[in-house]
Amino acid sequence: MASDAAATAPSGKEGAAPAQRPPAPDLAAAERRRARRSRRYRRDVRWSPYAFVAPFFLFFAAFGLFPLLYTGWASLHRVELTAPTEMEWVGLRNFSRLIEDEFFWNALKNTFTIGIISTVPQLLIALGIAHLLNYKLRGSMFFRVAALTPYATSVAAATLVFVLMFGRDYGMVNWALGVAGIDPVDWQNGEWTSRIAVSTIVIWRWTGYNALIYLAAMQAIPNDLYESAALDGASRWQQFVHVTVPSLRPTILFTCVVSTIGATQLFGEPLLFNGGAGATGGADHQFQTLGLYLYEQGWVNLHLGRASAIAWTMFLILLLIGAVNWLLVRRLRKSA
Repeated sequence: MASDAAATAPSGKEGAAPAQRPPAPDLAAAERRRARRSRRYRRDVRWSPYAFVAPFFLFFAAFGLFPLLYTGWASLHRVELTAPTEMEWVGLRNFSRLIEDEFFWNALKNTFTIGIISTVPQLLIALGIAHLLNYKLRGSMFFRVAALTPYATSVAAATLVFVLMFGRDYGMVNWALGVAGIDPVDWQNGEWTSRIAVSTIVIWRWTGYNALIYLAAMQAIPNDLYESAALDGASRWQQFVHVTVPSLRPTILFTCVVSTIGATQLFGEPLLFNGGAGATGGADHQFQTLGLYLYEQGWVNLHLGRASAIAWTMFLILLLIGAVNWLLVRRLRKSA
């Protein structure tokens, strides 16, 4: 009986229901999805950088390139600010009038004079401050923030404070000169004194900014150079002259170019230094810069075509400065 039951009983493999296997995936559909993802990824890698930088170029085209081209077109016409759509073609007449205009040459001379007497002391003082901040000092972060504070100060606020300091009758500068036994100076109406006063404002505002640029460059100089110089017996001053300054040549050139460009565009400080004179830059135009002369022609005399010609002349001067910078950089690279 047992043998019959064993013979008639179904085995486990034969009696069990077959296992349900999952349906085979659609390989063609998966391949299509993979191909779509791959195409999207390639498009994203290729076009995403352009999408990220597109806002800058759109704003530059609207607020930079278009005004530049329109100003160039207006410089070839006689056009007044009261009727900016009424243009009369004059060709290069606006530029030729600048060559004959003594006020233009006076503004150009003042611009370069103020630029020199503000840029040279400014960069020298900034280099010295950066050298001091490069040492490990207590509260070094405080001094760095303090050095940058003038840069963050409003041009109007800073200039008005300096106007009070350089006042003829009650200014702090003349008070200090009186203590030293020197007669008071009419800073606003003198030719050189007014330029020196305006340059002082520029020096105060931008020295700390350039000092931090020099400091960042100094901290990138390898310490091995200083250690080798110290082993050779070089003093701190010799290390600064023969190690620090040569290593900072590209940075010094950069700050010289940027400061020169800023001096060429100088506007707010001389405008506010003598508020009664307005855009004339003093009673005798003694500190009228190119920026003030442009403003006077365009927004005071309402000669928009002449102002456009001055703007393009300033642009060409900046291009010349950029070309000189490029040549100097090439020479520095070859010498290195």
